[in-house]
Amino acid sequence: MTTRESRCVGYLFSDRSHETIMTPEMFTAEQRALFGAVAAFTEKEVVPRRKEIEAKTPGLMAALLKKAGGIGALGLDIADEHGGSGTDKTTSMLMAESISREGGFAVSFGAHTGIGTLPIVFFGTDEQKQRYLPALATGEKLAAYALTEAGSGSDALAARATATLSADGKHWILNGQKQWITNAGFADVFIVFAKIDGTQFTGFIVERGMPGVSIGPEEHKLGIRGSSTCTLILENVPVPVQNVLGEPGRGHRIAFNVLNVGRLKLGVFAVGGVKSILRETLPYARERRQFGKALIEFPLIREKFATLLADLYALESMGYRATGAIDAYTAETGKGMEALEELNIESSILKVFGSELLGRAADEALQILGGYGYMEDYPLAKVYRDVRINRIFEGTNEINRMLVPGVLLKRAMKGQLPLMDAFQAASASVSLPEDVVDRATVQARTLALILTGRAAMQFMQGLEEEQEALAALADIHQAAFGLDSVRRRLVQADNQALHLPLARAYAIQEMDRLIARAGRFALDLGGAELHAELAPLLAPLPVSRTAALREVATRYVERGQYWLGAGTVA
Repeated sequence: MTTRESRCVGYLFSDRSHETIMTPEMFTAEQRALFGAVAAFTEKEVVPRRKEIEAKTPGLMAALLKKAGGIGALGLDIADEHGGSGTDKTTSMLMAESISREGGFAVSFGAHTGIGTLPIVFFGTDEQKQRYLPALATGEKLAAYALTEAGSGSDALAARATATLSADGKHWILNGQKQWITNAGFADVFIVFAKIDGTQFTGFIVERGMPGVSIGPEEHKLGIRGSSTCTLILENVPVPVQNVLGEPGRGHRIAFNVLNVGRLKLGVFAVGGVKSILRETLPYARERRQFGKALIEFPLIREKFATLLADLYALESMGYRATGAIDAYTAETGKGMEALEELNIESSILKVFGSELLGRAADEALQILGGYGYMEDYPLAKVYRDVRINRIFEGTNEINRMLVPGVLLKRAMKGQLPLMDAFQAASASVSLPEDVVDRATVQARTLALILTGRAAMQFMQGLEEEQEALAALADIHQAAFGLDSVRRRLVQADNQALHLPLARAYAIQEMDRLIARAGRFALDLGGAELHAELAPLLAPLPVSRTAALREVATRYVERGQYWLGAGTVA
């Protein structure tokens, strides 16, 4: 069995169903202590300054990032020899979760440590690493990533910024404008993409002090107002030839693979964001009284908490499963960037599911607070505005939905995944277990295989133009990944009683969503005949959704917190 088959899209293959995956219950004491230290930094240094951050108090964001560097939070992905701590991806993502309570700061932190720094970590020369990484690890220098232009957002390769070699051959002369660049107002180092002679898409390391570099005014944004977002203007900027990042003409490999990290990190940021929203909403629901009862006593309010908690459990399970797979692949091969490439399907799923769950959490929390939630005096109005960007960042959710089945099928066509063998086996016969979580997992995996295979045969090379089909398949694969991850986490747990209410509730509500999505897609794909053929797989789980959610809500209210994951001991 190849490494790719054992790591990538393992949720599709039943013979992988007993492999151990990384879960929060496996965090070491050292990881939990580090999480606690960074979470304490966030609570002490960042959260109390929300209003100042929102108002863009001059110098504040840069100062906070430098303080984060002082406790080692900026250097987790940087090797020891370059001034960092060289931790694994699970620890790095755990820190992302711990710092997610304030949206503007989280975005600035993520831009610096992720897309701003990792291109040098993965693609820099030894000289570039020695020159830039130690200062980026401490916060002495801060980083930004400059890809987007006015005419090229999701279509990054349509960028018009140019690079022309100087007459003496010592510099590349960069011209163009990069739009909506996070951290641009204070960044010292920019990862910039431009086309050599207008054709070869290439990465460059550009410093703020280089002649011809200027920064436009701060954008007035709907949310994440505390983060700096400006235009980077390049006018005949002489960039030394030794500042080319990677190979000339291969900038797409840097741009797209670093975005995989951003997508993964955004999914884990969402774990912390949802937890923070729940933590800030429960006290209000306990204290606010209507019709002689606290809000938390009303079943529909409890249902809101329970549905979010069940999806949070799934997102957390998927997120750390992915980081664990990346760490295992890296340990096996020594190739960290290749590991991120291998898990790019899971990263896109996490980005979509996490950003949409975070949006639902903000919306439901605001609904619980009612009129108070709509007032800017309460933090939820700001949170509601902040979270909307996540469905646009790191490739829109529409783009990421198209990537999931597109990448999967390309790998299968190259013989890198045994997809068609699994499709044929799934089409032959299916036996559904009695256990709710097991049954949901089998249904989702089988639907994902059959519908992916049928779509590939029906549309063939034209499938990439069938965007509605790609989006439907992405949602079906998300359900398969989520359910398989939850089932494995449940099976591995020492105390399954703590996990079972969340696992069952997620299985029931995810299957309700999956049945609607897959059922409609089956009708689109093969009409009533295919829908009837898949009827056993499109049947809802024969258990009460209400009872399952009430059990989750009761446990949550009794404990007063989400009782699993980072910061807790299951």
